[in-house]
Amino acid sequence: MITPGPPPEAERLPQRQVALIDLLDRLLTGGVVLTGDVVLSIADIDLVRVSLRALIVSISEQNPSPWTSTSPLRGDHDS
Repeated sequence: MITPGPPPEAERLPQRQVALIDLLDRLLTGGVVLTGDVVLSIADIDLVRVSLRALIVSISEQNPSPWTSTSPLRGDHDS
């Protein structure tokens, strides 16, 4: 197996620190798609498969919620 070496100096990303809150703000403003698969197997026999597909995006006036305002999680006392 051949392992790749470090990228050339021109391809490296600049070393800079970004605050976690700034990173979350940027991700939620544009939206994030998370995908992943987990497979549990024994002796090459798949026993459990979990697939994850999630879209995470902030809700704003420009990007309203797809659900109605009468959410079942909200009680009558919240309005």
